[in-house]
Amino acid sequence: MTKLSDLGPPIKGRPRVRSAATEQDHFHICPACGQAVDRRDLRQVIWHEQPGHKPLELDA
Repeated sequence: MTKLSDLGPPIKGRPRVRSAATEQDHFHICPACGQAVDRRDLRQVIWHEQPGHKPLELDA
């Protein structure tokens, strides 16, 4: 399983809209693997856009 840290340092993007109302608003569930994706980290977003990907192992 690929670890998030294997993808390099965090790549923070700029939000397209105002700040999210809650912490949950920063996440969505990947329809392919069912893992929660933090939209603030471009590494996670790009990983979950790949066809046939497996869930990321999140670093503790």
